[in-house]
Amino acid sequence: MTSRRAFLSARILREDRNAIRPPGAAVSDFAELCTRCEDCAEACPEDVITFDDSGFPVLDLSAGGCTLCGECAGACPTPALLPELVAEWPWRAQIEAENCLSMNGVSCRLCQDNCEQDAIRFRLQLGGRAEPALDTEVCIGCGSCSAACPAGAIALHRPTPQHPEVTQ
Repeated sequence: MTSRRAFLSARILREDRNAIRPPGAAVSDFAELCTRCEDCAEACPEDVITFDDSGFPVLDLSAGGCTLCGECAGACPTPALLPELVAEWPWRAQIEAENCLSMNGVSCRLCQDNCEQDAIRFRLQLGGRAEPALDTEVCIGCGSCSAACPAGAIALHRPTPQHPEVTQ
């Protein structure tokens, strides 16, 4: 719900739920809390924070991965980025096998080589191919694999929460 003050000051902004915001981003009301001051980008040691068309910070993981250090959240003067939320980073890697060079017979393991968590392994297949396998329990969603992939076969996504079955 938009406040009367935001409505009257023409600050009605729609939150892009698919945008990869910096670690520690307040999920529900980020657009209302962020002042677009750019302090987070200045504090980022990896230089992976850019800005969307509305001026809000987003991660550009094509240049490299995020170390999830929390410097951006620590520099934020508002509650839009909170250091205590950095550990709750909701993004994880997802490999599109049909676009993977290794699955198409080209020898490539750059994603595995760039994953500091060792979350990506390759399983040898018939015909000289190797299938990438992502350990979702180990992946921290840093995006280093995505940045390294020359085919663009790896993207970050938010996993849907698994709800336990209710028995009656």
